[in-house]
Amino acid sequence: MSLSLSSPAWAWPSDGGIWSVPSPLMSCWLILAANRDEFYHRPSKVADFWGNNNEVLSGLDMEEGKEGGTWLGISTRGKLAALTNYLQPRQDQDARGRGELVTHFLTTDMDSLSYLKKVSAEGHLYNGFNLIAADLSTEKGDVICYYGNRGEPEPVVLAPGTYGLSNALLETPWKKLCFGKQLFLEAVERSQALPKDVLIAQLLRVLNNDEAQLPDPAIEDQGREYVQPFLSKYAAVCVRCPGYGTRTNTIILVDADGHVTFTERSMLDKDPSCWETSTHEFKLQS
Repeated sequence: MSLSLSSPAWAWPSDGGIWSVPSPLMSCWLILAANRDEFYHRPSKVADFWGNNNEVLSGLDMEEGKEGGTWLGISTRGKLAALTNYLQPRQDQDARGRGELVTHFLTTDMDSLSYLKKVSAEGHLYNGFNLIAADLSTEKGDVICYYGNRGEPEPVVLAPGTYGLSNALLETPWKKLCFGKQLFLEAVERSQALPKDVLIAQLLRVLNNDEAQLPDPAIEDQGREYVQPFLSKYAAVCVRCPGYGTRTNTIILVDADGHVTFTERSMLDKDPSCWETSTHEFKLQS
C-alpha cells in the first residue's frame, strides 16, 4: 500500500499514500486515497463495521493465523490508522502479523503518539512496516503520527504539510510515489468547489494509473533480487501482476463538521476485470 496526506487531503498510491492539513478552499478537512496490493488468493473481508457497538470500519484479513488484522481503518471515535509493508528481500516467517497493529489502535483508548511509542518498543518483533496513527477531533483538532520500524527509533508527530508513503520510509522519493502525489494534488485542485462524488471519481482514477515510473534505482536497490522479476509492474501506482496486485482502492473524506465518507472499490473473485464499489457515511463522535 502507499499513502499520501496533504492539506485538505490524504491519498496513497500503490500500497501507500499522501496526506494534508485543512484548507479553506476545500469542504473536506481530510482526504485519504489508498491502494492495497496483495496476492489475489489471500482471503479477506470487504470494509464493514465491527467491534464494540460496531464502531470500527475497515476491511479484514482472513488469512489463517492472521485473521482480524487490517491495513486501514477508521472508527466513529475518530481513530484512524494505516499500515504499509516495508519492501525487503527476505521475510521472517516467524514474525508477528503486522495487521494487528492497526486493529489494536482502532480499538484501544490510547492516543496515537502513546500507542506508537509502545509499538516502537516492540518493532523488532515484526517484518518491516510503516504505521500512521491519527486522532481526529472537530473539538480538539487532529493529531497525526508516524512510525516505521526500519527508520528512526521514536515516532514523530507530523506537522501540517504534504507527505508521501509507499513501501519505504515516509517521504522516500520513489518515482511512482512522486508521480502519484502529483496526480493526487492535481485531482484535488480540479475538484475544488465541486461535489464530493467528483473528487472521489478523480481520486479513483489516480489510484488506477498503471504507468510504470522507470527507471527507479531506489526501488531496485531496496528490493534487490526480490523485486526484479516484476519491477515493470511494481513501479506503477496501480500494480498488475499475475496473481498479485492492487485489490482495493479506498477513499476517505472527512469534512470540518466531522462527517466521514468512506468509499471502497474491491476486486471480486480474484478477477482484475471485476470490481464492486460501496460507500459508508457516518459522523465522528469526537
